Amino acid sequence: KPGPEFGLPPLMADRPGLARSDLGGEVTLVNFFASWCDPCRAEHPLLMRIAKQNLVPLHGINYKNVKKDAVDWLDELGNPYQRIGQDQSGRAGIEWGVYGLPETYIIDKEGRIRYRHVGSLFPEDLENIIMPLIERLRR
Repeated sequence: KPGPEFGLPPLMADRPGLARSDLGGEVTLVNFFASWCDPCRAEHPLLMRIAKQNLVPLHGINYKNVKKDAVDWLDELGNPYQRIGQDQSGRAGIEWGVYGLPETYIIDKEGRIRYRHVGSLFPEDLENIIMPLIERLRR
């Protein structure tokens, strides 16, 4: 389905926010996270690997989180996101259909949601589901 219309201010001064208009043109991942989310912490090293290896553009949406807590969390663990939107109210999460964190979405070149992963990503998810689908969508 098409990605929802949304526009979020940046979480951090050195990274832009995220809006519907930023999605499309290339296959991307959008990851909903929060500093209070233990499963988000568990998957974070894998997100850092995705960014370090430049496997796919990765954007984050900080969901219902105090801005300072989220910034401190990313300062501690590293920041894998090219863009980070701040969804303080949770409205964007509702538009996306988020019901638990973390959630990760594959967005195709046309800006459509092609896959939704609920819960922490694990290496086997990346190798067996995420990257094969991304490669197919890139063709």
